[in-house]
Amino acid sequence: MRAVLIGEGMVELSQDGSAWQLAHGGDTLNTAIHLARAGIATAYLTALGADPFSERLKTAWADEGLDTAMVLTDPARSAGLYAIATDQQGERSFAYWRSDSAARRLFDCEGIGPLLEQAASADLLAFSLISLAILPPEGRERLLLLARQARARGARVAFDGNYRPRLWESPAEACAARDAAIACATIGLPTLEDEAALGGSADAAAVAAHWQGLGCAETVVKLGAQGCRLPDGTILAPPETLAPVDTSGAGDAFNAGYLAARLHGASCDEAAREGHRLAGWTIMRRGAIPPRD
Repeated sequence: MRAVLIGEGMVELSQDGSAWQLAHGGDTLNTAIHLARAGIATAYLTALGADPFSERLKTAWADEGLDTAMVLTDPARSAGLYAIATDQQGERSFAYWRSDSAARRLFDCEGIGPLLEQAASADLLAFSLISLAILPPEGRERLLLLARQARARGARVAFDGNYRPRLWESPAEACAARDAAIACATIGLPTLEDEAALGGSADAAAVAAHWQGLGCAETVVKLGAQGCRLPDGTILAPPETLAPVDTSGAGDAFNAGYLAARLHGASCDEAAREGHRLAGWTIMRRGAIPPRD
């Protein structure tokens, strides 16, 4: 099985008391690294700069087992940066410096054509609403075209409706992009909180009905600490109640646990349990991608 994930990987600064730790993160990158750790052959399609931080990121991703052959270089741009601060309950807040990120011009990079052909023939293609948000309109269209091509070839196409308001001109623009992506996907991974923030329903069944109605039959609605709603309507709670240290990357880890299990032939129920297990492991450690232990 081969997976290709698309998006933006950034330099991460995470707070640990009065100190700040340097690492890496990004929603689809987090999922990609977890998939690689699970033994799935995983490539990350993105662009970085020619700066030292970009080189450091690429090396770190390769050390995690990611195939970095799809990481293109834009010498005129650099890697994005974000910082995470957490409160006493482990809830996080973010600050971003990504306006000149190389990933924003991924589809303008030299060498992108052959990589798109490779990505379209993967067993799993995965991206998020953030993957679309960082791209200019023409880049978004090319990403959606890639998703349609992969689905037509029989690939699983996973889409996470990860919503960051400041990346969009308006909620209406974000909703239009989300719905276009849902129609290309075979596996939907929305978060109820994001759907409500986009002006949709705060009811998981209504969210699932919207996504399934647009053609994404296998939709799992993430409910935070309450667990998730499976495609058949069952609410599956996490195996235990935890006191999070850092909730960064929890949804991304759930995605990876779920997708890895599905690629290995597990049922939706079994896959969701794996998603909960991996998300639970992640939130009890600091950073979006905690080191393996």
